[in-house]
Amino acid sequence: MSTGLIWGAVLIYLVVAVVVAYLSRGEATNGKGVDMSGYFLGNRQMNGFVSALSYSATTYSAFMMVGLAGLTYAGGVGAFGFEIVYFAGVSLVAIFGPKFWAVGKRFGYVTPSEMLGHRYADKKVAVATAVASCLFLIPYAAVQLAGVGYLLAGMSGGAISFTTGVVVATILAILFSYIAGIRSVMWTDSLQALFMIVASTLVALLVVHSLGGFSALFDTLATEHPTSLTVPGPGLFSFTTFLGLTIPWFFFSLSNPQVSQRLFMPASLRSMRQMLIGFLIFGFIYTLVSVLWGFSALVAFPDLAKSDLATPTLLASEHVPPVLGVIVMVGILAAAVSTIDSIMLTLSSMLSRDVYANVATGASEAKQLKVGKWVLPIIAILAFLFAELQLSLIAVLSVAASTGLVVIVPAIIGAFYWKRGTSAGALASIVIGGLVVIGLYVSGATPLGLPAGIWALPVAVVLFVVVSLMTNSNRESAAEFMRTAGTATLTGVSSRADVSSGVSPDSRI
Repeated sequence: MSTGLIWGAVLIYLVVAVVVAYLSRGEATNGKGVDMSGYFLGNRQMNGFVSALSYSATTYSAFMMVGLAGLTYAGGVGAFGFEIVYFAGVSLVAIFGPKFWAVGKRFGYVTPSEMLGHRYADKKVAVATAVASCLFLIPYAAVQLAGVGYLLAGMSGGAISFTTGVVVATILAILFSYIAGIRSVMWTDSLQALFMIVASTLVALLVVHSLGGFSALFDTLATEHPTSLTVPGPGLFSFTTFLGLTIPWFFFSLSNPQVSQRLFMPASLRSMRQMLIGFLIFGFIYTLVSVLWGFSALVAFPDLAKSDLATPTLLASEHVPPVLGVIVMVGILAAAVSTIDSIMLTLSSMLSRDVYANVATGASEAKQLKVGKWVLPIIAILAFLFAELQLSLIAVLSVAASTGLVVIVPAIIGAFYWKRGTSAGALASIVIGGLVVIGLYVSGATPLGLPAGIWALPVAVVLFVVVSLMTNSNRESAAEFMRTAGTATLTGVSSRADVSSGVSPDSRI
């Protein structure tokens, strides 16, 4: 495909997205200028439609059309089962989403780590959560950058280098994050989500038609690649591998702070309900489309050297008209950038709110916001350096990042449902659990033949429960937190709940 056509499409996307981002600037204030809540949470006033599209664009990133398609190419139908497990895990949002929203509004939380620090009455919990999130989310951000690198390199036949693609994605992510914080990201996300779902679906149907239709596609798979339609498939998946990939993925909506932070943002529980329904519809369609891309690439190009090149190769082929190919390319690029934006904003908010503010005692909110903006390009550069390593399958690396984050899940669940949970228990599960995950990945060890993805959660649960039972909890702080959270459901908030905003968590630690 012509590099001129590729760069032209990227330029058009950049212009339109920048205009949308700048238009959002006027909504990013709270009447007194931009503060932490305005910059990182959109003043907690996001409507359901925008929230649904932004949540979708953030979650379904380069991982889907590049990573999941590549996983389908390499592992067959098991990849669909893997993604459906994540899809089922979104049910956790229906349970925990209203609770996040209620306590966030009541106590003024900006980050999930701040929430845990307040609930366990220990700022060290907030710091540990923030540091662990940075440690494991930067590789996930790198996955998005790598996805863009593979995409542009594959579609241009190598005329655009992998590094050039990664640089482009990094610059775009920094640009959109700086313009107006989460408000600009959410509005550009909405544009990108609509664009990518429509374009990718239509072009996927066109590709299937060019391959002879659905019957011919699956007949060819059954004849020439029969293992791709069976479980465990052509060799990528085994039962333990599948479990190791899916357990962390099931808890993605809770463990990944760039996702759980969005539970603070809806203007109301009605908006959150609309967000969840919209996301489920979007996600199911996009999952089917991504798997279809992987199968189509397997039929059209069965001997690719790298499975993550399945989608780029297909888009650059004769099966897709060049104009339609670059439209889908821009949709994938936009999805990747939206996820990087969200990760960068979340990590910068955690580092400024939960690390810097706790080290620099008495730091004003304006100073925290300033530090948060300074941190943004640093996070982007670290992700860029990691992306340049070009490690493993995109899908597998994504799950490795979620494996490290899943150690935070026991502390989150305990915050809402176990009054006996203590700060020492939370710290043990996050710090020691995280070190165990890192040790397993670095050493390549698989105790009892089980991968890190299976060990991470039970190790964290045992640490949280055992250490909590051995130490004293702050029952007063827990009771107030749980009382506020316990009255919120997707159908509304009990009249007994006090969810008025403006209470500083710091005043209660």
